[in-house]
Amino acid sequence: MATLTSARRLVVKIGSALLVDRETGLLRKEWLFSLAQDVAWLKGQGTDVILVSSGSIALGRGVLRLSMATLPLEKSQAAAAVGQIRLARAYEEALTPHGITTAQVLVTLEDSEDRRRYLNSRATLETLLGLGVVPIVNENDTVATDEIRYGDNDRLAAQIAVTVGADQLILLSDVDGFYSGNPNEDASATRFETIDKITPEIEAMAGDAGSGLSKGGMKTKLLAAKMATAGGCAMAITEGSVLNPLQTLENGANSTWFTATLDPHAARKRWISAMKPRGEITIDEGAANALANGKSLLPAGIVEVTGDFGRGDPVAILDPKARRLAQGISRYTAQEADAIKGRKSSEIEATLGYPGRAALIHRDDLAL
Repeated sequence: MATLTSARRLVVKIGSALLVDRETGLLRKEWLFSLAQDVAWLKGQGTDVILVSSGSIALGRGVLRLSMATLPLEKSQAAAAVGQIRLARAYEEALTPHGITTAQVLVTLEDSEDRRRYLNSRATLETLLGLGVVPIVNENDTVATDEIRYGDNDRLAAQIAVTVGADQLILLSDVDGFYSGNPNEDASATRFETIDKITPEIEAMAGDAGSGLSKGGMKTKLLAAKMATAGGCAMAITEGSVLNPLQTLENGANSTWFTATLDPHAARKRWISAMKPRGEITIDEGAANALANGKSLLPAGIVEVTGDFGRGDPVAILDPKARRLAQGISRYTAQEADAIKGRKSSEIEATLGYPGRAALIHRDDLAL
């Protein structure tokens, strides 16, 4: 069974029902401060932590004295706008005493479906983590319409986990794992300790019931598990309402772990190598040697650019003899790449008229 302290990078999903008291609409401060202790403990072990947190609509609903009934879209967005400020402030107040800086990152489904937005989100999260920040991620409910929504933060958390190459995703839930049936209705239902493969039989066991303030049922958690494990990220479902839920999980609390067959980096490389290239980039001998040694592809090593590709598109990388060396995700369009080929990274801004990224293809986006 996985241990949290073994993770290099960890994503934790927190549902509304854990953060907000459903009777009063108020923040559960004692619980949140205990979670902050857990985050500080993990950070002390050298683990990067991202929190994917619901709660903005639930908090805003309480402030605006809106009913517990399903809200029309415009009132949900208004509640989110009010609640997001309070949610961000609550995390900041909980984590600052531990010397931890927080950042609010709001995303929509479009941000993962559009390659340019996806790369921007990934670069921002990577930079924040590199600076020791704990990002607090939530769906941007103030602008998201039904057509561009994830609809639940289980799948959003899985998407974030895959985006940043997390080792583990923890879904803090109102249940302590995945059961063969609904344990509230079926006394014979049993909890799975580990699930190595999500079979049709496993899927048939999932129900739709969710708690009062949250939207996700077990089916959404299985969808999240499929996405996460395919990206090389193990996932756990555990009961999260207890104080210090992450340390409680580490100490053996009931849970279900979904195992990943690949590590996140290997899964990402496989995904990149399977994509159809939209163009080709020929490089010189020095750049070829740099790639073989695990370096990124810089503009200075590029000899020729062919094809019509956009930022975020896959491109094939050829050596001086036109042999295919690798495939990667370009951070520039074909026109931009052609303009900066052979130039030093320090010359990019003068050439393009705006600052760009030093590498045309980052080593994390390369599959040899």
